[in-house]
Amino acid sequence: MTGSPAAAAPQPQGLIAGFDAGQSHTRCRLALPHPAAGVVLAEGEGPGVCHLAAPDGPERFRAALQLSLQSALERLPAEAQAQAGPEPLLAAAIGASGIEQGTAVQEEGRRLAARALQLPLERLEVTGDERTALHGAFAGGAGILVISGTGTIAVGQDGQGRSHRCGGWGWLLDGAGSAMDIGRDGLALSLRMADGRSPDSDLRRALWQALDLGVDDPQAPQRIKTLVVQPQFGAAGFAALAPVVNDLARRGDAEAAAILEANAAALAAMVVAVAAALELQNPAVVTSGGALRHLEGLHQRFAQRLQEGLGGAHLVDPQGDACAGALQLAQQLADQAA
Repeated sequence: MTGSPAAAAPQPQGLIAGFDAGQSHTRCRLALPHPAAGVVLAEGEGPGVCHLAAPDGPERFRAALQLSLQSALERLPAEAQAQAGPEPLLAAAIGASGIEQGTAVQEEGRRLAARALQLPLERLEVTGDERTALHGAFAGGAGILVISGTGTIAVGQDGQGRSHRCGGWGWLLDGAGSAMDIGRDGLALSLRMADGRSPDSDLRRALWQALDLGVDDPQAPQRIKTLVVQPQFGAAGFAALAPVVNDLARRGDAEAAAILEANAAALAAMVVAVAAALELQNPAVVTSGGALRHLEGLHQRFAQRLQEGLGGAHLVDPQGDACAGALQLAQQLADQAA
């Protein structure tokens, strides 16, 4: 007499959610938890976030999560509604701009997210968006992610639980390798050209034209000084000038090329430091961010400097994006809750 077949383990009810909350917009991706193979069902979008310490930081964070989740739920296939149940989320992970690991800001983010998503803290993770991007890029394995956009940061993991970050301390303190620094370095050089400390060149004229300033206007330096301290200028205002510097370098401008060279070397130094901290001998490296994606002069010089500083390093394509990394973390939380 044979025994009756063992009953299949019940499937956990609910979905897992991965959020990528940036300053411009927030994405929410919904998936079935294992053992349903982590099938992605829907993705929605909501508004961006700002630092939680800002006056409207908590409210913007709440709205970003709730509206992006609602957008994803509205796109959920009808057959997935039964799996979701009356309380759709089983677990969620959020990678958000401005969240520093192990800080009071991170704890506040977790409390805000718990209320916004109606989840207990033990089924919720809130971390920096660079860390979810790292998880997505290497699917939990060893590697280093270097991000250069308006700002910059490098993060790595050894696949055995250790991680290390380098840079990313804010544009006022530590933007080397970013579009912000490239634009600011170019603009600063243009002022030295204007007052006679450096020889004049096309770089000054191109940058001043980009700012709608007369290239022969004797008051232009004073106008620039006033412009850059306006609240609406900030890091993004400097970063918007980086493509001008990149284009000049491409056309052979020596000063522009030197600016790209210095920033590429700074990015490579960050990767070398992460590799040393994690004892990674021949690390896989993924590049991300608008500056490395769109400024070909920066990317080419970074690859050259990286080979000089860490010959075994090799550039690879990411296995997944930040939302995929957030879903991996959410799956871990769902597994722990099972």
